[in-house]
Amino acid sequence: MKADLIYKYFTTLTEHQKEQFAQLEELYKDWNQKINVVSRKDIDELYLRHVLHSLGIAKIQIFNEGSDILDVGTGGGFPGIPLAILFPNVNFTLVDAIGKKIKVVNEVVEGLQLDNVTAHHARVEEIPEQFDFIVSRAVAAMPTFVHWTKGKIKKDSAHARKNGILYLKGGDLTEELQGYETVQIFDLQEYFEEDFFETKKVVYLPQKFKG
Repeated sequence: MKADLIYKYFTTLTEHQKEQFAQLEELYKDWNQKINVVSRKDIDELYLRHVLHSLGIAKIQIFNEGSDILDVGTGGGFPGIPLAILFPNVNFTLVDAIGKKIKVVNEVVEGLQLDNVTAHHARVEEIPEQFDFIVSRAVAAMPTFVHWTKGKIKKDSAHARKNGILYLKGGDLTEELQGYETVQIFDLQEYFEEDFFETKKVVYLPQKFKG
């Protein structure tokens, strides 16, 4: 399953974006042999399990030009790198506490010549800036994630949707999200037809501010 899978669902890509998506497999296969950041099984289904899954966020939220997005626990660069290809005029900051993963991120970013990505080997608590949205792929239960990212979201929204967290999760989230009255859950199977997305969701949690 190659990059054609991405073009099927994102039909307005430029030739340059298509080339960047097509390069991902070779870049990740090469770096994965040196530093294992994607499981062997997943590397063969990179475009389905990692790239298209990451782009599920873009089916829920289009980021405005000049927006600032933080990807927490990015691992090998997901969802940040696919989103950065899709939104070349948006600024992405990718953070992971594991140095070897950020090394791979930096190499992939360099290989793709993505000038809208900054990667940090750090814990999210050490990042001083604030962002319009925080994205992530299931690095922790939502209450823990909210605690980690406290104070990292800009107060003033530049989008129709309030600033907040866009979180890729799977399975039954009832218990985990029961304390969040404003949460919204979007089923990715409504956007993508592949079986992989049957239980996959984007969870949107708007940032709450005290007056």
